[in-house]
Amino acid sequence: MLTPDQRRAIEADVTRLIHQYTWANDVADWTQCAALYTEDAVFRRPSGGEAIVGRQAILASFLARKPRAQRHAIANVLVDVVDEQTATAKSVIVLYMGDAAEDGGQETQLPVQDASSPLIGTFADRCVLTADGWRFAERVGGLDFRP
Repeated sequence: MLTPDQRRAIEADVTRLIHQYTWANDVADWTQCAALYTEDAVFRRPSGGEAIVGRQAILASFLARKPRAQRHAIANVLVDVVDEQTATAKSVIVLYMGDAAEDGGQETQLPVQDASSPLIGTFADRCVLTADGWRFAERVGGLDFRP
């Protein structure tokens, strides 16, 4: 049986995993995003589509995406600890996206916000403790409103 301190530590670690993924995603660090999944993980984008199975396939799907400017806001993260090596989590996502400015938004021009922004949805996660720390074994997204 887990102590309250162990439970809180797992909750904090899984919450950090979710935020680490969000930051890597927003700067298009696809290698880092994929590294936060287990080798046999399952990922389903909030926008739908087929489940993507396996870390390498997840990385390939990120690399195949058209570049865009984006920022995710993650809220209402709720982690439920199953045991010492398994936790589930759910969170609300708000995605702002747009076309990159001519200078990439790095200097003087900000990206132009897409007319369909923001998108609001959720993630349901199953996370496991690995030798490399907590990782997503399953990450299923969904949209709460039509774009």
